[in-house]
Amino acid sequence: MPPRQGMSATLAFLRKRSRIGFRRSANSVVTALQMTVCAVGAYAFAEQVLGHNGPLFAATSSMISLGFSRDPRVRRVLEVAIGCTLGIAVGDLLLALFGTGLWQAALVLFVSILLARFLDSGTIFTTQLGLQSLLVVLLPAPEGGPFTRSADAIVGGLFALVITVFLPRDPRREPKTNVRGLLDELSGVLREGASALRKSDSTLAWHALVRARNCQSQLDSLTGSMKAAQEVARISPAYRRHREELGSLGDAIDSIDLAIRNSRVFSRRLTSVINHAALTDEAIEALSQSLEDTADAVDVLSRALSVSDSAERRLNLRQARNELAAIATDLHPKTLHISRLEGEGLVLLLRPLIVDLLSATGLSHEDAADYLPRL
Repeated sequence: MPPRQGMSATLAFLRKRSRIGFRRSANSVVTALQMTVCAVGAYAFAEQVLGHNGPLFAATSSMISLGFSRDPRVRRVLEVAIGCTLGIAVGDLLLALFGTGLWQAALVLFVSILLARFLDSGTIFTTQLGLQSLLVVLLPAPEGGPFTRSADAIVGGLFALVITVFLPRDPRREPKTNVRGLLDELSGVLREGASALRKSDSTLAWHALVRARNCQSQLDSLTGSMKAAQEVARISPAYRRHREELGSLGDAIDSIDLAIRNSRVFSRRLTSVINHAALTDEAIEALSQSLEDTADAVDVLSRALSVSDSAERRLNLRQARNELAAIATDLHPKTLHISRLEGEGLVLLLRPLIVDLLSATGLSHEDAADYLPRL
Protein backbone atom coordinates (compact mmCIF):
# COMPACT_ATOMS: atom_id res chain seq x y z
CA MET A 1 0.00 0.00 0.00
CA PRO A 2 1.41 3.46 -0.94
CA PRO A 3 2.38 5.65 2.05
CA ARG A 4 -0.30 8.24 1.25
CA GLN A 5 -3.07 5.63 1.14
CA GLY A 6 -1.77 4.09 4.35
CA MET A 7 -1.85 7.47 6.08
CA SER A 8 -5.41 8.12 4.85
CA ALA A 9 -6.56 4.72 6.09
CA THR A 10 -4.94 5.36 9.47
CA LEU A 11 -6.58 8.78 9.80
CA ALA A 12 -9.96 7.35 8.81
CA PHE A 13 -9.57 4.61 11.41
CA LEU A 14 -8.63 7.14 14.10
CA ARG A 15 -11.59 9.39 13.22
CA LYS A 16 -13.97 6.45 13.42
CA ARG A 17 -12.55 5.29 16.74
CA SER A 18 -12.73 8.84 18.09
CA ARG A 19 -16.40 9.18 17.10
CA ILE A 20 -17.24 5.86 18.73
CA GLY A 21 -15.28 6.79 21.83
CA PHE A 22 -16.92 10.21 22.18
CA ARG A 23 -20.36 8.67 21.69
CA ARG A 24 -19.64 5.99 24.27
CA SER A 25 -18.38 8.61 26.73
CA ALA A 26 -21.42 10.84 26.16
CA ASN A 27 -23.75 7.91 26.83
CA SER A 28 -21.88 7.14 30.06
CA VAL A 29 -22.03 10.59 31.69
CA VAL A 30 -24.90 9.71 34.03
CA THR A 31 -23.37 6.36 34.94
CA ALA A 32 -19.98 7.95 35.63
CA LEU A 33 -21.64 10.57 37.82
CA GLN A 34 -23.47 7.89 39.83
CA MET A 35 -20.28 5.90 40.35
CA THR A 36 -18.38 9.02 41.38
CA VAL A 37 -21.04 10.07 43.89
CA CYS A 38 -21.21 6.53 45.24
CA ALA A 39 -17.45 6.09 45.71
CA VAL A 40 -16.75 9.56 47.12
CA GLY A 41 -19.85 9.42 49.34
CA ALA A 42 -18.86 6.06 50.81
CA TYR A 43 -15.30 7.27 51.41
CA ALA A 44 -16.47 10.51 53.05
CA PHE A 45 -18.97 8.69 55.27
CA ALA A 46 -16.41 6.17 56.52
CA GLU A 47 -13.86 8.92 57.11
CA GLN A 48 -16.02 11.70 58.55
CA VAL A 49 -18.75 9.73 60.36
CA LEU A 50 -17.01 6.49 61.35
CA GLY A 51 -13.64 8.17 61.88
CA HIS A 52 -11.65 5.70 59.75
CA ASN A 53 -8.32 6.84 58.42
CA GLY A 54 -8.06 6.57 54.61
CA PRO A 55 -11.04 4.20 54.08
CA LEU A 56 -9.92 3.08 50.62
CA PHE A 57 -12.04 -0.08 50.71
CA ALA A 58 -15.25 1.90 51.20
CA ALA A 59 -14.69 3.57 47.83
CA THR A 60 -13.45 0.48 45.98
CA SER A 61 -16.18 -1.84 47.25
CA SER A 62 -18.87 0.68 46.26
CA MET A 63 -17.39 0.92 42.76
CA ILE A 64 -17.23 -2.85 42.36
CA SER A 65 -20.74 -3.34 43.74
CA LEU A 66 -22.33 -0.70 41.51
CA GLY A 67 -20.27 -1.66 38.49
CA PHE A 68 -20.72 -0.36 34.96
CA SER A 69 -23.62 -2.59 34.02
CA ARG A 70 -26.33 -1.00 31.91
CA ASP A 71 -29.02 -2.51 34.16
CA PRO A 72 -27.77 -2.61 37.78
CA ARG A 73 -30.27 -4.92 39.44
CA VAL A 74 -30.67 -4.85 43.21
CA ARG A 75 -29.98 -8.57 43.51
CA ARG A 76 -26.75 -8.25 41.52
CA VAL A 77 -25.60 -5.27 43.58
CA LEU A 78 -26.32 -7.18 46.79
CA GLU A 79 -24.50 -10.28 45.57
CA VAL A 80 -21.41 -8.31 44.57
CA ALA A 81 -21.47 -6.19 47.73
CA ILE A 82 -21.76 -9.25 49.96
CA GLY A 83 -19.10 -11.10 47.99
CA CYS A 84 -16.73 -8.13 48.12
CA THR A 85 -17.29 -7.72 51.87
CA LEU A 86 -16.73 -11.43 52.45
CA GLY A 87 -13.52 -11.30 50.44
CA ILE A 88 -12.19 -8.46 52.57
CA ALA A 89 -13.41 -10.19 55.72
CA VAL A 90 -11.57 -13.37 54.70
CA GLY A 91 -8.41 -11.35 54.25
CA ASP A 92 -8.92 -9.63 57.62
CA LEU A 93 -9.59 -12.95 59.35
CA LEU A 94 -6.57 -14.73 57.92
CA LEU A 95 -4.45 -11.68 58.60
CA ALA A 96 -5.51 -11.76 62.26
CA LEU A 97 -4.77 -15.51 62.49
CA PHE A 98 -1.55 -15.87 60.47
CA GLY A 99 -0.12 -12.37 60.06
CA THR A 100 1.38 -10.97 56.85
CA GLY A 101 3.76 -12.59 54.41
CA LEU A 102 3.99 -14.22 51.01
CA TRP A 103 2.48 -17.58 51.95
CA GLN A 104 -0.35 -15.78 53.81
CA ALA A 105 -1.01 -13.69 50.70
CA ALA A 106 -1.07 -16.84 48.57
CA LEU A 107 -3.54 -18.51 50.95
CA VAL A 108 -5.81 -15.47 51.03
CA LEU A 109 -5.80 -15.16 47.24
CA PHE A 110 -6.56 -18.87 46.76
CA VAL A 111 -9.46 -18.87 49.22
CA SER A 112 -10.85 -15.59 47.84
CA ILE A 113 -10.85 -16.84 44.25
CA LEU A 114 -12.72 -20.00 45.23
CA LEU A 115 -15.19 -17.91 47.22
CA ALA A 116 -15.73 -15.59 44.25
CA ARG A 117 -16.36 -18.53 41.90
CA PHE A 118 -18.86 -19.90 44.39
CA LEU A 119 -20.77 -16.60 44.48
CA ASP A 120 -20.59 -15.52 40.84
CA SER A 121 -19.42 -16.86 37.47
CA GLY A 122 -18.06 -13.54 36.19
CA THR A 123 -14.31 -13.36 35.62
CA ILE A 124 -14.13 -9.65 36.42
CA PHE A 125 -15.91 -10.19 39.72
CA THR A 126 -13.50 -12.99 40.63
CA THR A 127 -10.47 -10.87 39.76
CA GLN A 128 -11.71 -7.87 41.72
CA LEU A 129 -12.63 -9.88 44.81
CA GLY A 130 -9.27 -11.65 44.80
CA LEU A 131 -7.48 -8.32 44.39
CA GLN A 132 -9.40 -6.82 47.32
CA SER A 133 -8.44 -9.71 49.58
CA LEU A 134 -4.83 -9.59 48.44
CA LEU A 135 -4.62 -5.88 49.20
CA VAL A 136 -5.95 -6.53 52.69
CA VAL A 137 -2.95 -8.75 53.42
CA LEU A 138 -0.32 -6.68 51.62
CA LEU A 139 -1.33 -3.23 52.88
CA PRO A 140 -0.53 -2.17 56.43
CA ALA A 141 -3.32 -2.72 58.95
CA PRO A 142 -5.34 0.44 59.72
CA GLU A 143 -5.28 2.15 63.09
CA GLY A 144 -8.72 0.89 64.05
CA GLY A 145 -7.76 -2.74 63.67
CA PRO A 146 -7.91 -5.20 60.75
CA PHE A 147 -11.69 -5.50 60.63
CA THR A 148 -12.02 -1.75 60.06
CA ARG A 149 -11.64 -2.50 56.36
CA SER A 150 -14.52 -4.97 56.48
CA ALA A 151 -16.70 -2.21 57.94
CA ASP A 152 -15.56 0.09 55.13
CA ALA A 153 -16.58 -2.56 52.58
CA ILE A 154 -20.04 -2.76 54.15
CA VAL A 155 -20.36 1.02 53.89
CA GLY A 156 -19.38 0.90 50.22
CA GLY A 157 -21.91 -1.85 49.46
CA LEU A 158 -24.69 0.04 51.25
CA PHE A 159 -23.94 3.21 49.29
CA ALA A 160 -24.10 1.24 46.03
CA LEU A 161 -27.46 -0.19 47.08
CA VAL A 162 -28.81 3.27 47.96
CA ILE A 163 -27.67 4.65 44.59
CA THR A 164 -29.36 1.74 42.80
CA VAL A 165 -32.65 2.24 44.63
CA PHE A 166 -32.93 6.02 44.80
CA LEU A 167 -30.85 7.26 41.85
CA PRO A 168 -31.21 4.58 39.18
CA ARG A 169 -30.83 5.10 35.48
CA ASP A 170 -34.10 5.29 33.59
CA PRO A 171 -35.18 1.62 33.59
CA ARG A 172 -37.19 2.05 30.38
CA ARG A 173 -34.24 3.04 28.20
CA GLU A 174 -32.59 -0.35 27.81
CA PRO A 175 -35.70 -2.46 27.03
CA LYS A 176 -37.03 0.22 24.66
CA THR A 177 -33.74 0.21 22.75
CA ASN A 178 -33.70 -3.58 22.68
CA VAL A 179 -37.30 -3.96 21.53
CA ARG A 180 -36.69 -1.55 18.66
CA GLY A 181 -33.68 -3.55 17.52
CA LEU A 182 -35.64 -6.80 17.77
CA LEU A 183 -38.61 -5.48 15.78
CA ASP A 184 -36.27 -4.06 13.16
CA GLU A 185 -34.92 -7.58 12.69
CA LEU A 186 -38.44 -9.02 12.44
CA SER A 187 -39.29 -6.40 9.83
CA GLY A 188 -36.17 -7.43 7.91
CA VAL A 189 -37.19 -11.09 8.07
CA LEU A 190 -40.59 -10.27 6.57
CA ARG A 191 -39.09 -8.11 3.81
CA GLU A 192 -36.62 -10.83 2.90
CA GLY A 193 -39.52 -13.27 2.70
CA ALA A 194 -41.40 -10.92 0.36
CA SER A 195 -38.30 -10.51 -1.80
CA ALA A 196 -37.79 -14.28 -1.89
CA LEU A 197 -41.37 -14.73 -3.12
CA ARG A 198 -41.12 -12.13 -5.86
CA LYS A 199 -37.77 -13.50 -7.08
CA SER A 200 -38.77 -17.17 -6.54
CA ASP A 201 -35.49 -17.53 -4.68
CA SER A 202 -35.60 -20.19 -1.95
CA THR A 203 -32.08 -19.19 -0.83
CA LEU A 204 -33.40 -15.78 0.19
CA ALA A 205 -36.20 -17.47 2.11
CA TRP A 206 -33.58 -19.59 3.89
CA HIS A 207 -31.64 -16.45 4.74
CA ALA A 208 -34.83 -15.04 6.27
CA LEU A 209 -35.13 -18.19 8.36
CA VAL A 210 -31.54 -17.88 9.57
CA ARG A 211 -32.11 -14.24 10.41
CA ALA A 212 -35.24 -15.11 12.39
CA ARG A 213 -33.33 -17.76 14.31
CA ASN A 214 -30.59 -15.27 15.11
CA CYS A 215 -33.14 -13.06 16.84
CA GLN A 216 -33.04 -15.36 19.87
CA SER A 217 -29.99 -13.67 21.40
CA GLN A 218 -31.65 -10.27 21.08
CA LEU A 219 -34.81 -11.66 22.62
CA ASP A 220 -32.86 -13.08 25.56
CA SER A 221 -31.16 -9.71 26.10
CA LEU A 222 -34.53 -7.97 25.95
CA THR A 223 -36.02 -10.36 28.48
CA GLY A 224 -33.14 -9.71 30.87
CA SER A 225 -33.37 -5.93 30.52
CA MET A 226 -37.14 -6.07 31.09
CA LYS A 227 -36.71 -8.00 34.33
CA ALA A 228 -34.15 -5.47 35.52
CA ALA A 229 -36.37 -2.53 34.52
CA GLN A 230 -39.41 -3.93 36.31
CA GLU A 231 -37.34 -4.58 39.41
CA VAL A 232 -36.06 -0.99 39.48
CA ALA A 233 -39.57 0.39 38.88
CA ARG A 234 -40.91 -1.63 41.82
CA ILE A 235 -38.38 -0.40 44.36
CA SER A 236 -37.38 3.06 43.12
CA PRO A 237 -39.62 5.98 44.15
CA ALA A 238 -38.37 7.95 41.14
CA TYR A 239 -39.65 5.43 38.58
CA ARG A 240 -42.55 3.75 40.33
CA ARG A 241 -44.96 5.71 38.14
CA HIS A 242 -43.67 3.83 35.09
CA ARG A 243 -44.71 0.39 36.34
CA GLU A 244 -47.86 0.35 34.21
CA GLU A 245 -45.95 1.33 31.07
CA LEU A 246 -43.34 -1.36 31.71
CA GLY A 247 -46.09 -3.89 32.37
CA SER A 248 -47.66 -3.12 28.99
CA LEU A 249 -44.25 -3.34 27.33
CA GLY A 250 -43.68 -6.72 28.99
CA ASP A 251 -47.00 -8.02 27.62
CA ALA A 252 -46.08 -6.76 24.16
CA ILE A 253 -42.71 -8.49 24.33
CA ASP A 254 -44.40 -11.81 25.15
CA SER A 255 -46.49 -11.44 21.98
CA ILE A 256 -43.44 -10.40 19.93
CA ASP A 257 -41.66 -13.52 21.14
CA LEU A 258 -44.49 -15.64 19.71
CA ALA A 259 -44.47 -13.64 16.47
CA ILE A 260 -40.75 -14.28 15.97
CA ARG A 261 -41.23 -18.00 16.62
CA ASN A 262 -44.01 -18.04 14.04
CA SER A 263 -41.81 -16.14 11.57
CA ARG A 264 -39.30 -18.99 11.77
CA VAL A 265 -41.96 -21.57 10.97
CA PHE A 266 -43.33 -19.39 8.16
CA SER A 267 -39.87 -18.83 6.61
CA ARG A 268 -39.10 -22.55 6.71
CA ARG A 269 -42.40 -23.32 4.95
CA LEU A 270 -41.82 -20.51 2.46
CA THR A 271 -38.59 -22.18 1.33
CA SER A 272 -40.47 -25.36 0.49
CA VAL A 273 -43.29 -23.51 -1.30
CA ILE A 274 -40.84 -21.65 -3.52
CA ASN A 275 -38.92 -24.83 -4.34
CA HIS A 276 -42.15 -26.52 -5.43
CA ALA A 277 -43.39 -23.49 -7.43
CA ALA A 278 -46.72 -23.84 -5.65
CA LEU A 279 -47.97 -20.28 -6.23
CA THR A 280 -49.27 -18.48 -9.30
CA ASP A 281 -47.91 -15.08 -10.25
CA GLU A 282 -51.08 -13.44 -8.95
CA ALA A 283 -50.78 -15.26 -5.61
CA ILE A 284 -47.09 -14.37 -5.33
CA GLU A 285 -47.83 -10.69 -5.80
CA ALA A 286 -50.71 -10.69 -3.29
CA LEU A 287 -48.84 -12.64 -0.60
CA SER A 288 -45.58 -10.72 -0.99
CA GLN A 289 -47.52 -7.46 -0.69
CA SER A 290 -49.08 -8.74 2.55
CA LEU A 291 -45.59 -9.45 3.89
CA GLU A 292 -44.37 -5.98 2.89
CA ASP A 293 -47.40 -4.37 4.53
CA THR A 294 -46.79 -6.42 7.68
CA ALA A 295 -43.18 -5.25 7.75
CA ASP A 296 -44.37 -1.64 7.47
CA ALA A 297 -46.77 -2.21 10.39
CA VAL A 298 -43.95 -3.75 12.43
CA ASP A 299 -41.90 -0.60 11.84
CA VAL A 300 -44.75 1.49 13.22
CA LEU A 301 -45.07 -0.87 16.19
CA SER A 302 -41.34 -0.51 16.77
CA ARG A 303 -41.70 3.27 17.00
CA ALA A 304 -44.68 2.92 19.32
CA LEU A 305 -42.89 0.69 21.81
CA SER A 306 -39.62 2.62 21.81
CA VAL A 307 -40.80 6.23 22.27
CA SER A 308 -41.08 7.87 25.70
CA ASP A 309 -43.91 10.28 24.93
CA SER A 310 -47.21 8.63 25.87
CA ALA A 311 -49.30 10.52 23.27
CA GLU A 312 -46.93 9.53 20.47
CA ARG A 313 -46.92 5.97 21.73
CA ARG A 314 -50.74 5.75 21.66
CA LEU A 315 -50.86 7.28 18.18
CA ASN A 316 -48.35 4.80 16.76
CA LEU A 317 -50.00 1.86 18.50
CA ARG A 318 -53.34 2.81 16.95
CA GLN A 319 -51.76 3.12 13.51
CA ALA A 320 -49.98 -0.24 13.83
CA ARG A 321 -53.19 -1.89 15.03
CA ASN A 322 -55.19 -0.49 12.10
CA GLU A 323 -52.60 -1.57 9.54
CA LEU A 324 -52.33 -5.07 10.98
CA ALA A 325 -56.11 -5.39 11.20
CA ALA A 326 -56.40 -4.50 7.50
CA ILE A 327 -53.84 -7.20 6.66
CA ALA A 328 -55.61 -9.76 8.86
CA THR A 329 -58.98 -9.29 7.15
CA ASP A 330 -57.43 -10.35 3.82
CA LEU A 331 -55.68 -13.46 5.11
CA HIS A 332 -57.79 -16.01 3.27
CA PRO A 333 -56.48 -18.23 0.47
CA LYS A 334 -59.22 -17.09 -1.93
CA THR A 335 -58.59 -13.41 -1.24
CA LEU A 336 -54.88 -13.97 -1.91
CA HIS A 337 -55.65 -15.98 -5.10
CA ILE A 338 -54.20 -19.18 -3.65
CA SER A 339 -55.66 -22.51 -4.66
CA ARG A 340 -53.05 -25.21 -4.04
CA LEU A 341 -52.60 -26.92 -0.69
CA GLU A 342 -48.98 -25.76 -0.23
CA GLY A 343 -50.00 -22.11 -0.56
CA GLU A 344 -52.96 -22.54 1.75
CA GLY A 345 -50.63 -23.94 4.39
CA LEU A 346 -48.46 -20.83 4.05
CA VAL A 347 -51.45 -18.58 4.72
CA LEU A 348 -52.39 -20.68 7.75
CA LEU A 349 -48.90 -20.07 9.17
CA LEU A 350 -49.06 -16.32 8.52
CA ARG A 351 -52.38 -15.89 10.34
CA PRO A 352 -51.11 -16.58 13.90
CA LEU A 353 -48.11 -14.31 13.28
CA ILE A 354 -50.47 -11.41 12.51
CA VAL A 355 -52.57 -12.25 15.59
CA ASP A 356 -49.44 -12.12 17.75
CA LEU A 357 -48.50 -8.73 16.34
CA LEU A 358 -52.02 -7.43 16.93
CA SER A 359 -51.75 -8.65 20.52
CA ALA A 360 -48.49 -6.69 20.83
CA THR A 361 -50.47 -3.52 20.09
CA GLY A 362 -52.56 -4.11 23.22
CA LEU A 363 -55.43 -6.26 21.95
CA SER A 364 -56.43 -9.47 23.66
CA HIS A 365 -55.80 -12.68 21.74
CA GLU A 366 -59.53 -13.16 21.17
CA ASP A 367 -60.05 -9.63 19.82
CA ALA A 368 -57.02 -9.97 17.57
CA ALA A 369 -58.20 -13.31 16.18
CA ASP A 370 -61.63 -11.85 15.40
CA TYR A 371 -60.07 -9.83 12.56
CA LEU A 372 -59.21 -13.03 10.68
CA PRO A 373 -61.76 -14.20 8.09
CA ARG A 374 -63.34 -17.60 8.66
CA LEU A 375 -61.82 -20.42 6.65
